[in-house]
Amino acid sequence: MIYPVVVYGHPVLRKVAEDIDKDYKDLDTIIENMWETMYHSDGIGLAAPQIGKSIRLFVIDADPLKDEFPELKGLKQVFINAKIELLESKEESLSEGCLSLPTIREDVKRPTKIRITYFDQNFQKKVEEYEGFAARVIQHEYDHIEGKLFIDYLNPLKKRILKGRLTKISKGDVEVKYKIKTAK
Repeated sequence: MIYPVVVYGHPVLRKVAEDIDKDYKDLDTIIENMWETMYHSDGIGLAAPQIGKSIRLFVIDADPLKDEFPELKGLKQVFINAKIELLESKEESLSEGCLSLPTIREDVKRPTKIRITYFDQNFQKKVEEYEGFAARVIQHEYDHIEGKLFIDYLNPLKKRILKGRLTKISKGDVEVKYKIKTAK
């Protein structure tokens, strides 16, 4: 089942999501549907708040970008109850987009190296380090379960410039090839 993607303005995108356990109702089905929704929307990541569920779950398949960013080769993973423990102080600014902020792309400064603790789909605990664009993609999805969006990292002037477009997105006045869900 393909879920509609929750867009800017919906309160679920601003909530800190809740941890879940392995007995969370229909978890495997939710994950399967998140993959389907992400692929249908041409995304490389999708977090549960983006489908209206305030739980600490996100999926990433960044392998399609491996030619441009070799560190993304084979990066296909389910992240449950993730916690980023270490952020390297070195930061890099690169362009980001988001299914919940369609038509908006902006440069965002993020740390280039992270360590993340999470559970995979089988609830096996993992502690892994990622660098470069892989670290960026994970941080972007992680932000969703922390109630943050990439526009939160922009300077106030840039946010003011985007205000009209954000208002249109929040009203559903945006053209995308996937179904969206607004706050109304």
